[in-house]
Amino acid sequence: MIGRILPPAVRWSHSFGDRDDPLFPEELALVERAVEKRRAEFATVRACAREALAALGHPPAPLLPGPRGAPVWPDGVVGSMTHCAGYRAAVVAPSDEIALLGIDAEPHAALPEGVLDTIARPEEHTSMAALPTAEGIAWDRLLFSAKESVYKAWFPVTRSWLDFDEASIVIAPDGTFTVRVLIPGFAPTGERLTGFHGRWLVDRDIVVTCIAMTGIR
Repeated sequence: MIGRILPPAVRWSHSFGDRDDPLFPEELALVERAVEKRRAEFATVRACAREALAALGHPPAPLLPGPRGAPVWPDGVVGSMTHCAGYRAAVVAPSDEIALLGIDAEPHAALPEGVLDTIARPEEHTSMAALPTAEGIAWDRLLFSAKESVYKAWFPVTRSWLDFDEASIVIAPDGTFTVRVLIPGFAPTGERLTGFHGRWLVDRDIVVTCIAMTGIR
């Protein structure tokens, strides 16, 4: 499913249920006290990530969290992982082909009451109100997912926090969205990161969003 909105340079793997692939000892130590549900999704999304990395020629290795929980990928690789009820996915790409990569998946259902007001800017409320309702898309959930993908693309490059109200997103009905970043953020090369282009898809009652860009803008 996620592959339908990714460019060819990105390798991916997904699962609609949990798997029993073993974890490396270093990974197992991170979830040894977690509940079974958490251990299962943790293991499955890493199995997906190892499959995606294998497509780039990387052997199996532990995938451990770094600062703020972002996965630490092999040198020369950018990647992102996501999991929600009924879906797990991972994507990776060579960093010399894809500079920014972030994905998110969410159940396709309206956000709980009050959540939209905590994540959406005034102009986002306005633009969502103009979106078509005939196809039954949960635009509020899609906005939330897009903001999650934005952060996952932003943090590995800038190493700085980005709050929900520090990015303004415009969703288009054609399966795309655009992002304007409202705070300064810089790549290690010194380039300022000002925005993103993303894509979205709703299928099998799952919302998926992705940002996969070849350069900083």
